[in-house]
Amino acid sequence: MKNQTIAAISTAQGEGGIGVIRISGSNAAAIADRVFQNINQRKLSDMKGYTAAFGKIIAGGEELDEAVALVFRAPHSYTGEDVVELSCHGGVFITQQVLRAVLAAGASPAEAGEFTKRAFLNGKMDLTEAEAVIDIISAKSRSAARTALFVKDGALSRRITKVKDALLSLAAHLSAWADYPEEDIAEVTDDMILNTCAAAISDLEGLLSTYDSGQAVKQGIDTVIAGRPNVGKSTLMNLLSGCEKSIVTEIPGTTRDVVEDTVVAGDVILRLSDTAGLRDTDDKVEQIGVDRAKKRLEQCGLLLAVFDNSRPLEAFDYHLLEAAQSVPSIAIINKTDLQSQLDVNKISDKINKIVYISAVTGDGRDELIQAISELAGTSELNPSEGILSNERQRANVAAALTSVKEAKAAIEMGLTYDAITVTLEDAISELLEMTGERTSDEVIDRVFHNFCVGK
Repeated sequence: MKNQTIAAISTAQGEGGIGVIRISGSNAAAIADRVFQNINQRKLSDMKGYTAAFGKIIAGGEELDEAVALVFRAPHSYTGEDVVELSCHGGVFITQQVLRAVLAAGASPAEAGEFTKRAFLNGKMDLTEAEAVIDIISAKSRSAARTALFVKDGALSRRITKVKDALLSLAAHLSAWADYPEEDIAEVTDDMILNTCAAAISDLEGLLSTYDSGQAVKQGIDTVIAGRPNVGKSTLMNLLSGCEKSIVTEIPGTTRDVVEDTVVAGDVILRLSDTAGLRDTDDKVEQIGVDRAKKRLEQCGLLLAVFDNSRPLEAFDYHLLEAAQSVPSIAIINKTDLQSQLDVNKISDKINKIVYISAVTGDGRDELIQAISELAGTSELNPSEGILSNERQRANVAAALTSVKEAKAAIEMGLTYDAITVTLEDAISELLEMTGERTSDEVIDRVFHNFCVGK
């Protein structure tokens, strides 16, 4: 029930300096008073918001730990309710014992994401900002965290609100002009509708264009390093990983299976796979690795096709060039420190983006990262403008865009304003669902289901 006072551990489970048990609800301070003994005997219930007290956690007459209690008063708290946070020593046992004491004192266990869900229900944030909270927690790079923080601060909401308000104003004008002809209401013109729809289409298309780049920053790209044996794939893998992830020798066929790692290249997360060298072999184990490499080539989101600058192209190089036609690819000319025997023109005929590196010395690494950013679209991405974070948001924006385009087409075909109003209202509904201003309990539950308990 919404009026229940809930509690959970809000810090990671494990050894640490501090563990935080968060209590939220109308009885937060009263429940905390049953387990927290202030050193100056003052009750937390009598304290103002944004104040702290030092004391001990007492349960069953036994002292569990020392703690600091932070008091927040509604509506000026994370959840918009009265909140008490008990900060004790970190550690699985101690935090669990303190939580059990709080639950025994009358709190209910918080569900996954329930604190943030209450913040949303209490108007502290909209649904896109709530989703950004989990993105901040799960961010794997500085860019991912920064992007999520801008969304949490309302950058995406502001973009959506701009479009939504323009469509609402137009729909309201259409309805008022049709329903109250006797009133002195400015006439709706075709140009007014066309201009509003054109602006909305431009804004929504701009938002959709951020999705793939945003996912590259947030989730990363499945990236395959492929090439003939001994072209420097494993050395490149180690260069990008920053450690000796793959074994490097002069013996062809050293890499027999797919070696994987996740690295951050500029603003892009790469889920890297170093594959076996592409060649015919009688070694059954190596052949399995080659077969797996070919399968990865077909499924990857980015191909780093490596070629040896010191050797002419061979049959499997040409096979790799053909495979590069079906996926986003970067041709990497390795061993630039050696005399060139490579016909680069044949590579540039198949792959537009070419980078020259020496994986051994590290020369060309910055150029490679820049090429990856350009191909992923992150070099043009401005997180401060607000970008789409997930498939739910993308689907809402895509559906709204379709409806606005239908409204524009309807006016161009000379259909009645009633038909146009219906399609505009469909677009508005999608945007309201995206922000959570008008959405079902099922959608809300699905959003917060992905959260951890305690947030």
